Amino acid sequence: MTSPETTPAFDLEDFLPYRLSVVTNRVSRAFASRYEAAWGLSIPEWRVLAVVGAFAPLSAAAVCERTAMDKVKVSRAVARLVRRGLLTRRRDAGDHRVRLLALGDEGRRVYAGIVPLALAIDAALTGALSQRERSGLLQALDKLDACVADLDDTPPA
Repeated sequence: MTSPETTPAFDLEDFLPYRLSVVTNRVSRAFASRYEAAWGLSIPEWRVLAVVGAFAPLSAAAVCERTAMDKVKVSRAVARLVRRGLLTRRRDAGDHRVRLLALGDEGRRVYAGIVPLALAIDAALTGALSQRERSGLLQALDKLDACVADLDDTPPA
């Protein structure tokens, strides 16, 4: 066990995973306060609705992959969205074990209402950055995403 004297210096505020998590949570809460009040959606429900709206038809497993949310959270969000008529489910013609998700009529209406809010949040955030900073940030996020994929494949020490 490491003693406090041998523990390496650790500045939490310079720890990238911590900083990314804090900023992500703050952005999610700021956006969620707007769509929750108008449409009664939770953060997981919005994320599922957004991915299905952008990429339908797709399976719940594909939603998990695109959102990096765990299977249970996606499953619960899908169930609530289907109950509310925001999503529909149908069997995949190629694989009858898979259920494909798509927006229902009400889901298309809600999605159409939320997209302008999402774009406004994006504009406010990116408006704080120069074009060069925004491009650099997107490139850095792509690199970090690839790095995380490599970390997931690396067995723990």
